[in-house]
Amino acid sequence: MTALVAVAHGSRDPRSAATVHELLDVVRALRPSLDVRASFLDLSAPRLGDVLHAVRGDGHRSAVVVPLLLGKAFHARVDVPGAVAEARLPSLDVTIADVLGPSPLLESAALRRLASIGVRSHDRELGVVLAGAGSSHEPANAAVRAIAQRWASGARWAGVEAAFASMAAPDVPAAVERLKARGARRIAVASWFLAPGFLPDRVARLAETDLVATPLGADPEVAELVLHRYEAALAEDLAVRTA
Repeated sequence: MTALVAVAHGSRDPRSAATVHELLDVVRALRPSLDVRASFLDLSAPRLGDVLHAVRGDGHRSAVVVPLLLGKAFHARVDVPGAVAEARLPSLDVTIADVLGPSPLLESAALRRLASIGVRSHDRELGVVLAGAGSSHEPANAAVRAIAQRWASGARWAGVEAAFASMAAPDVPAAVERLKARGARRIAVASWFLAPGFLPDRVARLAETDLVATPLGADPEVAELVLHRYEAALAEDLAVRTA
């Protein structure tokens, strides 16, 4: 069977890698027969190239690399393909799957994280900040803004604003001020991060509220999405081969 090699960005914060491993434990529970392995682009081990070499050494002839990234920014467009090419494994057929986001499954997980801290969908005094990492690639930021707009039209909150921890505007304090200007008396933060780390901590600090949802983490729907991306990549590869 084709191996699933999940690749996350990596972080100096040990909570990040631990969360990735917890998520992949859920993936394995959903598909016990599948060889699922964790890898990282930077700052954490093992690196993607090393894992691909190990996959080939264990007898696999093919692997699907699933980027554990919420948007199609620089890491997805450049770093992941670059790391695969750098591994130089002509004897291993490697397919790169699509990133996780956007997806209704991610939105569902993020909303469930909000609900777990007591946020109700009909609280008209509450403003919600949907906080993501931010990117120099504007389409990645636009995808987060589109989610915030969709939530704003579906929930009965005072408002929903996208905000970014770096590289893009608005930042979290600016988003909070926009919500307060629209009548929000309390603020909650929804996390558009997969795992804990420096940027989610920065968001929580800048928001100055106790209502901060945890990153998506080892959520069953996120694990299901990882498998969806794996299966879609396999199907696309098969279609190309048989065309």
